[in-house]
Amino acid sequence: MAVMGATRRMCRWCPTRALRRGVYFLLLWCSLCYLVFRFSGQEEAGFTHGGTGRLLLQKIVETRAPPFATTESAPNVTTEFNPLEQEPSVDRSPSLSEQDMAEQIQAKIPNLPISYWQKYKGKAMSKNKTCAKFPSLYELSFNNMYWQTLKTSNGTFYLYGAYYDNRTLVAMKPVIRVLGMIDRLEPRVKTFCQLWFEGYKEPVFAKVWEYKYIWYKKWGNYKNGLFQPYLIGCQIPPGHRHLVPQSVSLVERPCDMATTNLRVIHNRPPNGQKEDFAVCVKGLDFLHDDLSVRLVEWLEMLHVLGANKVFLYELEVHPNISKVLQHYQALGRVEVTKLTLPGEQPNIPGLLHMYLKSKVTNKRQNELIPYNDCLYKNMYRYRYIALLDTDEIIMPKSSMSWKGLMEIVVPKALKTKKDPRASYNVRNVYFMDTMRHSHGWFREIPHYMHMLQHVYRSVNYTKPGQYVKCFHDPERVLTLHNHFPLACLGGSCSSYAVDTEDAHLQHYRADCVNTLKKSCSQEYKNHTVLDTTIWRFREPLVSRVTETLLKLGFFTTNSSSRMVDLPASGVRRK
Repeated sequence: MAVMGATRRMCRWCPTRALRRGVYFLLLWCSLCYLVFRFSGQEEAGFTHGGTGRLLLQKIVETRAPPFATTESAPNVTTEFNPLEQEPSVDRSPSLSEQDMAEQIQAKIPNLPISYWQKYKGKAMSKNKTCAKFPSLYELSFNNMYWQTLKTSNGTFYLYGAYYDNRTLVAMKPVIRVLGMIDRLEPRVKTFCQLWFEGYKEPVFAKVWEYKYIWYKKWGNYKNGLFQPYLIGCQIPPGHRHLVPQSVSLVERPCDMATTNLRVIHNRPPNGQKEDFAVCVKGLDFLHDDLSVRLVEWLEMLHVLGANKVFLYELEVHPNISKVLQHYQALGRVEVTKLTLPGEQPNIPGLLHMYLKSKVTNKRQNELIPYNDCLYKNMYRYRYIALLDTDEIIMPKSSMSWKGLMEIVVPKALKTKKDPRASYNVRNVYFMDTMRHSHGWFREIPHYMHMLQHVYRSVNYTKPGQYVKCFHDPERVLTLHNHFPLACLGGSCSSYAVDTEDAHLQHYRADCVNTLKKSCSQEYKNHTVLDTTIWRFREPLVSRVTETLLKLGFFTTNSSSRMVDLPASGVRRK
């Protein structure tokens, strides 16, 4: 009605009847259009508010159908992705119990006494109300996951592992050894071990009687403020020497509230019988270098020679290397322990590699922690322990296995000196990449078999005692370096040099080590000889490596999954 009234008032102002009629129809048409659009807009709005989700899902179905379309019987028929019928895949595993979480943590951090702590959690355990309280795991001072920190009045201790040492030649046995790094030379601060035994509500105190330096000052970095590797010794007091502590805390004063608590490792063989050979490998630092295929060949070669287990430490590695290590862990032939650098040293992926490459002496000192941790974890379980890099093989020449080699070497050593040796060292010889390049590939050996393809070596060995690797007797060595023992039980270290006719260290490198760069070409690269000793193991090695690479998916999809038997005849060179 209001619209009609307004129309009549406007028409009175029009001069002619025809004009008034036109204005009247125009306004009437506009009013009708307004009503139509208003009604339809309300209806759409009402539908939208009531079914926003349905319209939105309909649009998703209409617009996103092509990316999710699948071809079935007919090429033009598609199956739409309908969110109303889908359920995202998420992990719906039941929550872990505290016991399950504890087991996972223990596997990742072996030096943590989590089982012992869980058993006595909430119980009063201390010397008295103000002295030597058993520390909760929540009260420990952790550093870079795997280290625990003790700050003293003269230096900071970064502790990595603790071990029960009751070997025959230990003079003050039994002893608890604590492995770590201290930012001091020749520490003079007095410290004590708080020893915690099963079934005891209070600790047993033992004074630290030895800081064993795992380094020679002539090698460099001999100054305060830098991290120095040490093996710390506490003798178990009388009255408790028949017991093995569950954990140990290192403190400056006996009654101190501890900020460290390490599980005491005491690994005995389950059947009481030692196995023959363990191999220890320093922290792997191959974040961007995919050495996975070469690692498979190396691990299989060690297994063929008689290594019972390989213990590797991991700083940072390529995903393919992780895949290989996980495979061999599942087989029980490898054990991998995660590792970080202590203190303020960088552990950022990539930067860690740059740091170790730049700070070579710091790198060498850090390596002594995994080497000696591996020794003390396995000293009761293996007859011999070898420290090797992943480009090194101790190759027997007068026998077909490490066991056969030692059956030859030990009697020879005893003929020259009646006392058993702490270690048996083999000389280093280079198998360099360029030596193979100048001679071509061997047609009947797969190209991916690096060691089998590289059978040209330098005529000259490195000098006796230099760059050697050893089989160590864990009953006699106290601390280890990469190349030889640093300290031994029962006196000075004695090492027998294995004759090169019996074995040598095959070292696969692109170039000489830095200290030999100046003489490398003249002494080693320019004088080569064909050495096919490793070809004695060609058939089992190629078979095992290829089978593993197939299983782990290292070959492309168009590669045949059927193993082809290689000719048994001699290998011919192009």
